Amino acid sequence: MGELYRLDPAEGCYFFLRISKLFMSTKIIVSVAGARPQFVKAAVVSRALKPLSGVEEIFIHTGQHYDANMSNIFFDEMEMKQPDYNLSVGSGSHAVQTARMLEGLEPILLKHKPACVLIYGDTNSTLAAALTSAKMHVPVAHVESGLRSFNRAMPEEINRIVADHLSDLLFAPTAVAVKNLLHEGIERKKIIETGDVMLDAALFYGERAREKSVVLKKLGLKSKDYVLATIHRAENVDDPERLKLICSALSDVSKKLPVVFPVHPRTRAKLGSAIGEKDVICIDPVGYIDMVALEASAALIATDSGGVQKEAYFHKVPCVTLRTETEWLELLDAGWNILAPPTPDQKLAETILSRVGTRGSDELLYGDGAASEKIATTLANTF
Repeated sequence: MGELYRLDPAEGCYFFLRISKLFMSTKIIVSVAGARPQFVKAAVVSRALKPLSGVEEIFIHTGQHYDANMSNIFFDEMEMKQPDYNLSVGSGSHAVQTARMLEGLEPILLKHKPACVLIYGDTNSTLAAALTSAKMHVPVAHVESGLRSFNRAMPEEINRIVADHLSDLLFAPTAVAVKNLLHEGIERKKIIETGDVMLDAALFYGERAREKSVVLKKLGLKSKDYVLATIHRAENVDDPERLKLICSALSDVSKKLPVVFPVHPRTRAKLGSAIGEKDVICIDPVGYIDMVALEASAALIATDSGGVQKEAYFHKVPCVTLRTETEWLELLDAGWNILAPPTPDQKLAETILSRVGTRGSDELLYGDGAASEKIATTLANTF
């Protein structure tokens, strides 16, 4: 309500000043992220939010990824604002991580009373923020809504479904994602097809990578003369037989083309002697700028990452996805990606090598590179 201000006691003048929330208050948006792919998405949305008047962003880093190469370097390279809060949840089971996040998020939301909570993707951080907000009756906006692998054995699939059904605004990157949400009974008025914020990031940071990155020179690589591999999903890393099959295939590929393998910390812990590092170039995780450079200059990318599949397409590099399914069905239809699950009957090395030099269609699948602006404008004009 209004407050009474004494402006000029000497003249006995009193004025009533009623402060209108509509015109004078600042809208607080709390963004929650905790894993490497989320920082990329959050960076471009934060940049779009920054110039909007009457909007303040509070950024919470859950600490799900806490290794310097998986976290800190992103804030530096992408010129992101440092987190206002870091929950430092660290490693642990899904239950332990999510519980720590729930505990850490609640008092922050109570303190700031945000207009909405902005979440990204499909991690435990996404799930925890959606649950906390919904129970506190704080509106939730979900970037990258509507993705489905239709494999509920994947923890990420459960996180996506729950987050989408708790969200008040669902920012879908593609028409397929919109269709998935409608099929699940989510109201059309909640869904906004924006295009993909990862394309915004690829366009913005791609030029920086070309100018600044020296990772190819450092590794002694030639453009379009190596395979880039990334492996981190539980279905591959926690299954010794699948991991052995992947490592064997990468070693075989390396006899024909160099293979660069930035090793995720959880993968490193499981790897042991499964791969011959004399054949495959195993390196620590790299920053986003170097990763963009490695992706853009690869002859082919072999991955189990959803985000890397798309980035391969953005850079027009063929991709082999080492899984039985993908959330990005349009990449399969367009010919940029194929599925090659690591099973004993799959000739994985042959499949990877056969895709080198192939191309898909030139159709635009993920919007016009302005998804972050659409999201920021919608947030500023809603709630």
